[in-house]
Formats: sequence, structure tokens, C-alpha cells
Amino acid sequence: MSKILIVDDDKEYRENLKEILDNAGYPNDMAGSAKQAMQKLGDQQFDVVLLDFMMPGIDGINALGEFKKISPNSKIIMITAFASIENAVIAIKKGASEYISKPFKIEALLLMIKQVIEELRFEGNIKKLKLEGTLSSLSNSIRREIIRLFQTSKKIRLMETARKLDIEDHTKLIFHLKTLRAAKILRQDMKHAYMLTKEGKKVLECLNILDNYLSDK
Repeated sequence: MSKILIVDDDKEYRENLKEILDNAGYPNDMAGSAKQAMQKLGDQQFDVVLLDFMMPGIDGINALGEFKKISPNSKIIMITAFASIENAVIAIKKGASEYISKPFKIEALLLMIKQVIEELRFEGNIKKLKLEGTLSSLSNSIRREIIRLFQTSKKIRLMETARKLDIEDHTKLIFHLKTLRAAKILRQDMKHAYMLTKEGKKVLECLNILDNYLSDK
């Protein structure tokens, strides 16, 4: 079972998160500051880190880069009370895998943890198949599902994508679409519909290869 580190300066909030993880069966540990978290990351292996966006001393954003230096394979989920595209972009650039806004449903957090753990497995399989260069931007499960929509559609639109993938947080979806555009996997036409680029078509082909590989296991 994957081990999770909770990093939050609020003791009551840390303990609430610990109870959620305990009930879900995840081994976990807690840190009340970024400095304490860095010590724990240096001593133990954590698959996932739940990191509060705003903390005294070294805040969550500044801690992100340090955490990734110490434990580059750990998946970091930012917990924030200020959800925005700007904050999401900053967090992802610093090394976060996901972010979730307070207040959140327990089920939403557990689903996100499950998804980032799947990212770890996905990345491991990419290395086995030597597809790192082509699929590195697709370790995130939402971005993979966006790409899979092009198996049956030549173009997709924002609201259609949100409906098909059952995503209520349009801010998050826009962020993932922008990420795919930045990676030159998607482009937009004059009517703002999204389409695969030439590289994107190659990525979809490789994603299908990986799916077939995993289905044979």
C-alpha cells in the first residue's frame, strides 16, 4: 500500500486528514512544517505528499521545489483555499501533480490520491516501454482521458469535454487543456475547438499501445 505524508501547520487539520487516510487503509505520517517534512522525505519513501498551499516559514509553493529535489518520484497534491488557473500553473511548474480546493469532499480527495498513485504506475510502465519522451505529459489520468476522446472525435470543445469526462471543475479542465496545448499535443481552430496536432496523433497511437500492453498483463 502506498505511503502518504501529510504536511500542514494546522494540527487539527493534519489529524483530520490522518483519520481519513487511516480509514482508507493508507499508511501515513505527518509533518507540521516544510522543514520537518523535508527531514521525513530524506529518511523515508513516500509515494504521495499532501501539502498545504499556505504555511508559515517556507510556504507550500516554495517547499514544492525542495521536496522534489529530495524525493523526485513522490507525487505532490497541493491543498488550497484559493483555486485559480494561476495558482495551479505555479504549483504544477514547481512539481505538483494535482491540487484540490478547500472545502473538499472526502471522496474527491481519495479519488485524487488514487489517480496520482496510478500516475506512478503509469510512469513505471512508460519506462518499461521506452516511451518517456512521447508520453511524459500524459502521466496525469485526466489528460489521458482527454486524448482518448479523439479516438471517436476529430474535434472537442470545453463544455462537451467536461460533460463526457464528468468534470465539474472547469478551472481544472482548462488547466489540463492548456497543458496539452503547451506540450504541442493539442491545438485550437478559429472557433476554439480542440484538435490533435501531428505530435498529438503520435501520442494517441502510443497511448493505445500502452493500453494494449497493460491489458495483456
